Amino acid sequence: MSKAEVAELPVLQDGDAVPCCPPITAGELSQADAEKMAAMFNALSDPVRLRLFSKIASHPGGEACVCDIADVLKKLREAGLPTSERRGTWVYHQAAPSVVAAMATMLDLRA
Repeated sequence: MSKAEVAELPVLQDGDAVPCCPPITAGELSQADAEKMAAMFNALSDPVRLRLFSKIASHPGGEACVCDIADVLKKLREAGLPTSERRGTWVYHQAAPSVVAAMATMLDLRA
């Protein structure tokens, strides 16, 4: 599974959990099940993504508006690292080129 692909996860119906894959102790995983599980664990292996997922999962009703999780970007915005541009109803964030250049200079060990 490439980074551009999104794992197809089952939709819950009637409150019953539908697993994407068999329990790991049920037998040897198929290649497809191993790839699905690896993609999910890989996505959660980053502390920031794990925290974000936890905030969504633990939010009342099990869903969260972007306004409820905006603090993930707050510290970056406060430090002036990303720039933001509203396009219709979406806000696009970009690493500020001047900040990237300044950080590259700061981290240049050859100086």
